[in-house]
Amino acid sequence: MANSIVIFGASGDLTSRKLIPALYSLFCKKYLPPDSVIVGVSRSPFTHQEWRDALRETTKQFSRRYTDEKWEEFSKRVFYFSGDVAKPEDFVKLRQQLHVIEASENANRVYYLSVSPKLYAATIASMGQAHSVPIDGINEPPLKGNKKRRVVIEKPFGTNLETAKQLNRQTYDVLDESQVYRIDHYLGKETVQNLMVLRFANSIFEPIWNRNYIENVQISVAEEVKVGRRGDYYDTSGVLRDMFQNHLLQLLAITAMEAPAQFNAGLVRDEKVKVLRTVQPMSGKEINRNTLRARYTGYLEEPGVPPDSQTATFAALRLHLDSWRWSGVPFYLRSGKAMNCRTTEIVIQFRQPPTLLFASPNALPPQANRLIIQIQPAEGIQLQFQTKVPDAGMKIRLTDLDFRFQKEFTGEMPDAYQRLLLDAMNGDASLFIRGDEVELAWGIIDPILEQWSSGSGPPLFEYEPGNWGPTESNEWIRSFGHSWFDVCPLLA
Repeated sequence: MANSIVIFGASGDLTSRKLIPALYSLFCKKYLPPDSVIVGVSRSPFTHQEWRDALRETTKQFSRRYTDEKWEEFSKRVFYFSGDVAKPEDFVKLRQQLHVIEASENANRVYYLSVSPKLYAATIASMGQAHSVPIDGINEPPLKGNKKRRVVIEKPFGTNLETAKQLNRQTYDVLDESQVYRIDHYLGKETVQNLMVLRFANSIFEPIWNRNYIENVQISVAEEVKVGRRGDYYDTSGVLRDMFQNHLLQLLAITAMEAPAQFNAGLVRDEKVKVLRTVQPMSGKEINRNTLRARYTGYLEEPGVPPDSQTATFAALRLHLDSWRWSGVPFYLRSGKAMNCRTTEIVIQFRQPPTLLFASPNALPPQANRLIIQIQPAEGIQLQFQTKVPDAGMKIRLTDLDFRFQKEFTGEMPDAYQRLLLDAMNGDASLFIRGDEVELAWGIIDPILEQWSSGSGPPLFEYEPGNWGPTESNEWIRSFGHSWFDVCPLLA
C-alpha cells in the first residue's frame, strides 16, 4: 500500500534531526512501504531540490546509514510545498499536489504536526475545511472516519486539563479518535516495549510483580543539559508539564498495567488508562508532603527567564495506586535539568527476604534484589541478586546479571521515531496515547501545579548543576523509609 507522509513544520529542527533521518533509515532497511512519498510543508520558500539539499546535510549528520547512493534514491521520494497550513485555501492546493505525486489514488496519508502546539487546533480545523472542498477529477471520501487519513500530533497536547479537553473537542470535530496518533517518543524506545515482553512473555516475573514482593518503584529521567536558549519556553512549562505529564506517567502506566487480553492498540491502551484511574488524588497538605521541587543554581540567569520566576527544573513525586496489585507500594517519580548525567531508568526495588539468614551482626543488612530497566542512553536490563563470595565463609555480595540490546543483537538500534512512524503508516496505535489518557494524566498533574502556584506549596529548593537534584531530595525520600538509586548510567 502506497503511503504519503506529510510533515507540517518542515523547516523545523524536529524534521531535520529526527523525522527525515528516521524515514531515511526505514527506507534503507526496506521497511518504508513501496511507492511512499514524503512531502514537507512550511511557509519557507523552498523548491523541491533546495529542501532535498538541506536535508541531505542534516541526514548525513544524524543517520549512521547515510551514503550518497542511497540518499539519491531516497530523495526522489521527497517533495516540498510552500504554504500556510492555517489557511484552508493553501490546504486545498496541497491536496491537489498530493494527488499529482501520489502513486495511487487509494494511498494512505499520514499528516505529521511538527508545528508549534498553538497551531494544532488551527491546522486540524483547516484540514477539515479543505477536505470538504471538492476538487475536479478527485473522488475522495470525507475526512472524518477515513482511516486512510491519520494525524500524528506531537507533545505537549494542551497545557492543563482544560486546554487538553478543548483540543480534544476541536480534534474530534474533524477526526475520529481512530485517526489521531498522539506521539510520545519514549514509547517507541526498545526497552519500553521490552518491558511488556519482560512481564508478559516470561513466567518468572509476573508472579512477583505485585505488592507482596515489591517494596517500591522508582522512575527517573535525568537530563545533563541546562535550559539554555529555551528559557522563554521552558519557564512557561516547567518540569511537570515538560516531563511528568507525558513521559513519566506513561512509563508508570506501562510498569503497573495488567496484561491485556490480546496485544492490540485498544486493549493495551485500556489497561494503561486503568492504571491512571487508580492514582490516588492528593489534597493541598498531601501534595506538600508527597512532592518536592527545586531549580538549579543559575536558572534565573538563563536567557528568557524572568528574574522573579518560580519555575521548577527538578521535581520528585510520591504516588500511590488504589489497586489490588499495587496497594501500599509507593511509586517515586523524578526528573530534572542540569543533573550529573543523562539517563532514564525504572528501578523495581524488591522486598528483603523474611529472614536475613546471612546478615553479619555488625554490618548493614544485605541489599535486597533490584531489577533495573535502563531506557537510555544504553538500552538494557540488569538484575541484582546476592551470591556467595568464594573462599570467604558465608560472606555474600550483590552480583549483577546484565542484558544489553547492543550486545545481544547485531546492527544499529532503531531510533524511537522509526518505530512510531512505521506504526502510524501501518495504522497501529498501540504505542500512541489516547485522548482519555491525556486527560487523566493532566488530571493528576493539575492539582500539583495549582498547589505549587498557590503560595502555600512546598518550598522551592536550589541545587548545584551536576548533582542528583537538591540534597533535600535525599532527606525527603528517606523520610518515607527509602533511598534513591543513583547510578549514572548503570549500563554503558
